[in-house]
Amino acid sequence: MSKKVITREEWEKRLNDVKIRKEDMNKLVMNFLVTEGYVEAAEKFRMESGTEPDIDLATITDRMAVKKAVQCGNVEDAIEKVNDLNPEILDTNPQLFFHLQQQRLIELIRNGKVEEALEFAQEELAPRGEENQTFLEELERTVALLAFEDVSNCPVGELLDISQRLKTASEVNAAILTSQSHEKDPKLPSLLKMLIWAQNQLDEKTTLLFERCQRSFCVKLRFVRHECLGVAPRPSPSCRSYGVIPGGCHGVAPRL
Repeated sequence: MSKKVITREEWEKRLNDVKIRKEDMNKLVMNFLVTEGYVEAAEKFRMESGTEPDIDLATITDRMAVKKAVQCGNVEDAIEKVNDLNPEILDTNPQLFFHLQQQRLIELIRNGKVEEALEFAQEELAPRGEENQTFLEELERTVALLAFEDVSNCPVGELLDISQRLKTASEVNAAILTSQSHEKDPKLPSLLKMLIWAQNQLDEKTTLLFERCQRSFCVKLRFVRHECLGVAPRPSPSCRSYGVIPGGCHGVAPRL
């Protein structure tokens, strides 16, 4: 099937016909800042743009304290903080509670507390494994760390990587957001992924009768980066020739 041909004039007219309100862009930025936990940036953005967040910004500080505790390996402290925020979060989410307890076991093993780790596994995790096959398999993988003196040769050594802490911390963060009736993932990255998909579809199905850099398709959304986030890299000469907002050329979505 032949590609549809679009002239430069027609393409620019289509872009100009797309109207995006600054208020909507501001809401996307605020959603990103709140969800990712940038409380100071969210407060400053609220004052400068007049965009109100959909949750109390004070709760972001508490949520980030929980996330940081897990990332630092202080799982007991994180569990205590979660219960202070909302005891129902762990009461109604057995998978999350198991993963936190699993992370506690990993930290005991990391610190060489073998006997304490075995006792903790038997008393706290084994009963849950008897009730759930998935939990049992995860427990067996974790306990397998004790069988290797050199964890670099252990097939489950990745459990001791920092990435495991980050994974658990993200799960806790998402659960807290859900309990606050807030999306667990920011909208902006998903929107950018959709943009990249649309750009690829455009490249496959149309021929643009001007420079093949697909930056023009990004012009409206890059308003977020340029105007709202205050990031304004210098455009290339080719960008200036088409009047394109700086950033994200060559079909690559701008970093936020």
